[in-house]
Amino acid sequence: MVEARNLTKYYGRKKAVDGVYFKIEKGEIVGLLGPNAAGKTTLMKMLTCFLAPTSGTANVNGYNILENPEKVQESIGYLPEKNPLYEELTVDEFLNFVAETKGIVKKREKIEKISKISQQCGLDNVLKTSIYKLSKGYRQRVGIAQAIINDPPVLILDEPTIGLDPKQIIETRKLIKNLSGNRTVILSTHILPEVSMTCERVIIINEGKIVTTDTVENLTFKLKGSIEIEMEIEGKVREVVKTIEEIEGVEKVEVEKPVKEKFNKYIVRLKKDTPEIKKKISKKIVGENFGLLEMKVKEMTLEDIFLKLVTEE
Repeated sequence: MVEARNLTKYYGRKKAVDGVYFKIEKGEIVGLLGPNAAGKTTLMKMLTCFLAPTSGTANVNGYNILENPEKVQESIGYLPEKNPLYEELTVDEFLNFVAETKGIVKKREKIEKISKISQQCGLDNVLKTSIYKLSKGYRQRVGIAQAIINDPPVLILDEPTIGLDPKQIIETRKLIKNLSGNRTVILSTHILPEVSMTCERVIIINEGKIVTTDTVENLTFKLKGSIEIEMEIEGKVREVVKTIEEIEGVEKVEVEKPVKEKFNKYIVRLKKDTPEIKKKISKKIVGENFGLLEMKVKEMTLEDIFLKLVTEE
């Protein structure tokens, strides 16, 4: 649905996007993750034909951004970071205006489109309200509504939850997930939880280059190279470590500071993750009369992944 091939953009001598290549399939929700000034917005402006690339190209919905920019723009719903609203208009006046600019001019069709979009975006109760009177959360809903009013197959959202309160963020995330399905969604953000909560796959960009692209789960495994289990165990440290290290499949045991009186935290690194080895460890600990308070897989956060990939050692 979206494919970038060696996409590059210079501003004067500064290279903002550097030979980017990626593919996004139909129906995927993909997070474009990177720090401020990483090149995310420039990349999206090229995909939406607001900016011409210095070199390279891209296809969106089968159309080339250089050869068929109008067809590309017809295929995309775009919400830029600065929400493009005319605040003196009411919500329905604004959506009427946007519908006409996107080629929906028949009265009945406009009414049907606005009715459908209003329900999807939760705007039914504010259609007659002037946009300047709306909360930031509702303004973002209006921004998303204008992006999808012509039912585009690709939706590009630039920092859609920035400035929202926690309740509004949850509502916007839910709305974005509901809008996917057959529609491809690219969600640009520097907010790490945004990707893990909403997206199926992540593209990490830094200093204009794609650092990596994969699922969060696959990135975790690749970067760590092993599975780690956190355990809280009661017993003498030396005896506990010796007992765990004797189990086949255990690579290393590390001891952290005491959690509670008589309890210590242990990080057990496994050569590979299997349900059998976890059962063996818990059975062995209990069988040796140690107290097992907690046992869980230690997961790598998206923040851990991001920092490991974009910062130098």
